[in-house]
Amino acid sequence: MHWPDEAAAEATAQRLARALLPAPNALIELHGPLGAGKTTFVRLLLRALGVQGRIKSPSYAVMESYALPCGATASHFDFYRFGDPREWEDAGLRDVFAAPGLKLCEWPEKAAGQLPAPDLQLFIEPASGDGRDVRAVGAPRLVEALA
Repeated sequence: MHWPDEAAAEATAQRLARALLPAPNALIELHGPLGAGKTTFVRLLLRALGVQGRIKSPSYAVMESYALPCGATASHFDFYRFGDPREWEDAGLRDVFAAPGLKLCEWPEKAAGQLPAPDLQLFIEPASGDGRDVRAVGAPRLVEALA
């Protein structure tokens, strides 16, 4: 799919949010280079799921959690600073990933071999202008919701 602008990404986030509700419980990996729009898409998705207030990038904290209006929890991870996949274990994230809720992971390859199998992978690449080319792989109901 192609997002010519942020409005197109927002529409995709809204469709994905509808597919995740009423009780978001999925692992979504976001792949792409720096500046591809991974964090922007996570913010758009969290807004579509009803998160109010500030949505912070977890670049330095590694994880930011949000209570969703439906009663579920969404956790946003950024593993960019990990130099070794074992840092995932050292950060004590096993319990977070074992619990129900929505997990949104940027730079999942930096935690290779530690994460459970994703329900959805989004590969976001900058395209001409401000656009983005996006490829989705995963559970058919989630991939189909993006179209």
